[in-house]
Amino acid sequence: MKLLKWLSVADRFTKAYLDQRLEPLGINSSQHMYLLKICGNPGISQDSLLETFYVHPSNIVRTVAALERKGFLTRKPSDKDRRTWKLYPTEKALSIAKQVRETCDEAERFFMEGMDKGKQDVFLQRLTQLGERASLELGITRKKDEFDE
Repeated sequence: MKLLKWLSVADRFTKAYLDQRLEPLGINSSQHMYLLKICGNPGISQDSLLETFYVHPSNIVRTVAALERKGFLTRKPSDKDRRTWKLYPTEKALSIAKQVRETCDEAERFFMEGMDKGKQDVFLQRLTQLGERASLELGITRKKDEFDE
C-alpha cells in the first residue's frame, strides 16, 4: 500500500505546486500540457490530443473549452472534415508558453533534487513503465511525443 499512498501524495502535491506557480499566468496544472502541445503544433486536431494524453475525451473537451474561454486558443473546423476541430494558439498563449515550460522544468528539478542523474533516469524509467503497464491493462494507448522525453 505504500506505493499507492505515495503516488497519490506525489500527484496531489505536484498539482498543487504547479497550480501555485501557473496561476499568475492564468492557467492551472490540468491545462499546461494542452497549452504547450497546441503552441508547439498550431492547427493540431482536437482528436489528436486523445493520442497524446492519457485522459478521457470529456476531459479534453472541457480543458480545450476552458482554454478557449480564457483566450489562449481558437478552434476552427477542419477543411477536410467539418466535425473535426483544429486548435490554434493565440498571442496570449504564445506569450506565456516559454514561462510555462520553464515552470515545468523548475518543478522537475525541484522534485528530482537530491537524486543523482543515474537514479533520476531509473526513477523515470520505472514510473514510465508503471504508467504504460497500467494503460495497457486498461486498453488505453497513445503516441509518444515530446512529453515523453
